[in-house]
Amino acid sequence: ITVLQIVKESQQQHGLRHGDFQRYRGYCSRRLRRLRKTLNFKMGNRHKFTGKKVTEEILSDNRYLLLILMDAERAWSYAMQLKQEANTEPRKRFHLLSRLRKAVKHAEELERLCESNRVDAKTKLEAQAYMAYLTGMLRFEHQEWKAAMEAFNKCKTIYEKLANAFTEEQAVLYNQRVEEISPNIRYCAYNIGDQSAMNELMQMRLRSGGTEGLLAEKLEALITQTRAKQAATMSEVEWRGRTVPVKIDKVRIFLLGLADNEAAIAQAENEETKERLFESLLSECRDAIQAVREDLKPDQKQREHSLENDSGKVSNIQYLHSYLTYIKLSTAIKRNESMAKSLQKALLQQQRSEEDGKRTPRPQDLIRLYDIILQNLVELTQLPGLEEDKNFQKEIGLKTLVYKAYRCFFIAQSYVLVKKWSEALVLYERVLKYAREVQSGAGAYTNSLKELPDVQDLITQVNAEKYSLQAAAILDANDSHETESPSQVKDGKPLSERFETFCLDPSLVSKQVSLVHFPPGFQPIPCKPLFFDLALNHVAFPPLEDKVEQKAKSGLTGYIKGIFGFKS
Repeated sequence: ITVLQIVKESQQQHGLRHGDFQRYRGYCSRRLRRLRKTLNFKMGNRHKFTGKKVTEEILSDNRYLLLILMDAERAWSYAMQLKQEANTEPRKRFHLLSRLRKAVKHAEELERLCESNRVDAKTKLEAQAYMAYLTGMLRFEHQEWKAAMEAFNKCKTIYEKLANAFTEEQAVLYNQRVEEISPNIRYCAYNIGDQSAMNELMQMRLRSGGTEGLLAEKLEALITQTRAKQAATMSEVEWRGRTVPVKIDKVRIFLLGLADNEAAIAQAENEETKERLFESLLSECRDAIQAVREDLKPDQKQREHSLENDSGKVSNIQYLHSYLTYIKLSTAIKRNESMAKSLQKALLQQQRSEEDGKRTPRPQDLIRLYDIILQNLVELTQLPGLEEDKNFQKEIGLKTLVYKAYRCFFIAQSYVLVKKWSEALVLYERVLKYAREVQSGAGAYTNSLKELPDVQDLITQVNAEKYSLQAAAILDANDSHETESPSQVKDGKPLSERFETFCLDPSLVSKQVSLVHFPPGFQPIPCKPLFFDLALNHVAFPPLEDKVEQKAKSGLTGYIKGIFGFKS
């Protein structure tokens, strides 16, 4: 049997694609029951349990090996389910270790049975690699780093040999398993004493690109565990000349990994990987800010403020909160700037994108990004503890001018697209004004403005755009005069109303030619004369009193007389 292929296909089809270990465990139990029923290998009946073991003598069918494999997979999947639950219930870790030991026991039995002459060499090697993998997982959970590393290395060696021995299609599974266990090997090496292992873990994280799944989750978990060990030695952080203590473990872990995350973003090979790393960094920063915010109780803030009110400083915990907020906003600005750069490249390739039928980026997309950046800069100036820092406020002011210039530039370009030449020209002048203000005030802040877009390049581009705009405005004015010539005008009138005017109308030779208005419009006609009876008010009608009296006499009495035949 092909152990790894059976395991991977079962896992992918029954829950592990979404990390649902409970569903996979249920599948293993059902498959075990089906196999025992098919092979007539039942463990007694409903009244009595009779244990049976698979021996070499009954290995006439490879499904007996599947029995042992499914037993091991069921125990392993239950252990992984307990590992997820142990984050909130630590006592379940003991049950987790028990199930892992059970999985290793079944894997040992599978390896022993595969030593039979009835089993081919490939299955023997796969059983040995499977046994080494589960053993490494058990030792890893026990934090026996040396034994775990030896087991993982044995597993890696076997799968690499199997990958080299078969075709590329068959070698894909083996190479995937090698990639899965490589982070574990490097983490074990780090815990043994290899300090370069952390850098290799970060490189693996970069090479994983934008992929998601078990490998990416495992890398994140291993990197977090490594930083947690380093965080025990970190006690304080310095920012803008002030040192504040860091007592929260989550904040320590985040600050330790900040430099590594920024380096990973700088080394990212494509925009997708860079975006994923930005989102990961922002998520970690939000978690750290939430941990600090929980310590910022109203009574604690009031007490610390009263103690430090004489010095005019905010409390240490509040200053740490400001520092983390500064990191979050600065990272968001860098992310939006990175997205803006990619959109600018797409704008330069706009013609090719239109030919490909893709959605064309517009200057309005860039305007939205720069609006968000400017909003983040406004929030930076309002951070507690930095209101009196003149250098900080001046630096943020210069950055605001830079991004205002770029925002104004793309607003001007959006006006150019709709041929509003005068508005665009005024906006270009505003861009030059902002850029010159930045150049005049950037003397002492050159280092802080290095990461920002170059203002001089923007000035050069704006000057070129101004000349292009003026030329386009002149050409547009000439075109408008040409379109007013009678030979080109088409005002929508039918042919019957423009016999005296020559006009090039291609619709005259088409199927929908406009000859006359049909149906014709309504026209006014004389209406029927109205008759007014003016003599009605001057006519005297004859009296009707006598008739009214006779009618009054004929009441109920006359009705009764009429019934009985009496006539007056």
